[in-house]
Amino acid sequence: MKHIAALQDVVTPWSDGLEPSDSELNAIEAEMPVVLAEVELLDALITQLDRTPSEFDARRIRRARNRVLDARRDLANRAASLTESGDAA
Repeated sequence: MKHIAALQDVVTPWSDGLEPSDSELNAIEAEMPVVLAEVELLDALITQLDRTPSEFDARRIRRARNRVLDARRDLANRAASLTESGDAA
């Protein structure tokens, strides 16, 4: 009988290159406000699934959507300013 653990190195060999690079970690950190805003929106949507939505729920969802839009706008503006300053240099 063969164990799957014995075959795991053949399927996915371990190498030192599996850790994220500094640039990948910086990209994740830059996108974190968007991710957190989307999680907040998802939480607001899930909360109102099992009950009749109230005015408070609608307001919470609307504010969460606005936070997502703001975070996406800030990320896009930051990316645009980086490419503009990189082109001028």
